[in-house]
Amino acid sequence: LLILPKKIMDLTQQQWAKQLSSDSNAVILDVRTPEEWSEGIIPGAQMINIYEGQGFIYKVDELDKSKNYYVYCKAGGRSAQACQIMQQLGIENTYNLMGGFMQWQGDVASAE
Repeated sequence: LLILPKKIMDLTQQQWAKQLSSDSNAVILDVRTPEEWSEGIIPGAQMINIYEGQGFIYKVDELDKSKNYYVYCKAGGRSAQACQIMQQLGIENTYNLMGGFMQWQGDVASAE
């Protein structure tokens, strides 16, 4: 029996910001590299670098699967990939930020 993954929810910048602001079960996930992370983040984001390979999978597997994950990277490609991996690991609600951090118009925080 082949179970097809749910389609990744690609959200525009506006949809992402609007949905995020009204989602009390939201977690913002930044899948960029530490170098990119240091250039600024979407406030409240936590980082799991998708380039860590197996390390990325271990960290995703430890996440609370009942949460809604809003995932972004620099341009939207890696975050779409991350959403697929997350769904394969049992996280149903993943939202990919189209255009990524490069096109982000909202607030930006400096990384810790």
